Amino acid sequence: MTPPDIPATTQTLQVQGKTRTLTVVGRTGEQPRPIVLLLHGSNQTAAKLRAFTAHAFDRLTADGATVLAYLDGYQQHWNDARVSNQFAARTEGYDDVAFVRDAIDLLVRRHGGDPSRVYVVGFSNGGQMTIRLVHEIPDLLAGAAVISATQPAEENFAPTYPVHHPLPIMLVHGTKDPLVPYNGGMASMWGLRPRGLGLSAPQTARYYAQRNEISTEPVTEQVGTMDGSGTGRGKTSVTALHYRQPGRHPVSLYTVNGGGHTIPGTKKAPFLMGRTDLTFDTVAAVAAFHALPAGAAHPA
Repeated sequence: MTPPDIPATTQTLQVQGKTRTLTVVGRTGEQPRPIVLLLHGSNQTAAKLRAFTAHAFDRLTADGATVLAYLDGYQQHWNDARVSNQFAARTEGYDDVAFVRDAIDLLVRRHGGDPSRVYVVGFSNGGQMTIRLVHEIPDLLAGAAVISATQPAEENFAPTYPVHHPLPIMLVHGTKDPLVPYNGGMASMWGLRPRGLGLSAPQTARYYAQRNEISTEPVTEQVGTMDGSGTGRGKTSVTALHYRQPGRHPVSLYTVNGGGHTIPGTKKAPFLMGRTDLTFDTVAAVAAFHALPAGAAHPA
């Protein structure tokens, strides 16, 4: 699953007088290509997210199919969609929405990115930042994937004037996530440092289905058995809940039964994060859901 070594360069932007950084992976192409932005979790950086996933998302650009960039939050955090956010990115007034907007512009101008095909993939705090982007600059996005994060409860939702603009939304969440409860409630760092109330993962999926004006009931799909071989000996499994309706953007929730605060199918996370399902390929699922170029997520 790990791709071969792919060139990566760190680039800087000046955003409202502040220096911001991003790591662009792959080679510059001549034809406009989809842009995929990766947003890390709390206490991570672009480099740490790449290591946390064993560079698995680099597969998206291994054959030049996409323009791939990992963005760095300020002091390893994002000014995300939650009122309860007390990170320095919020208290020191870092405008991460403006950062993403400028990063997209850079990737279009310098790296052959297609401004009509911009996708954001966020994990944990980066997932909350993705939620903010979906509500504040949806006109710049073609879709999003939110991993290990749920929609903030109404009283904990930061955007004052959210923009209503339907988008394809993919969600991935473990039922035994020790930081962001699958069934909703207070997110925290293992019971410490409360980070505000959120909806459950199924409620989050329904929220986006309603936002996309989907009126039909969802369809459930068993994606994988307990160990991927049909024997049932493993300790995790994946079930998908798909909201689909002709003429509407889809919403899919991939529930990792027994899974923790992890990114399935990439690299086994530390024990404290909970179990990592290695049978479900998150990278391939993102590529398939957002119709990224054929072969973009094929293992090397």
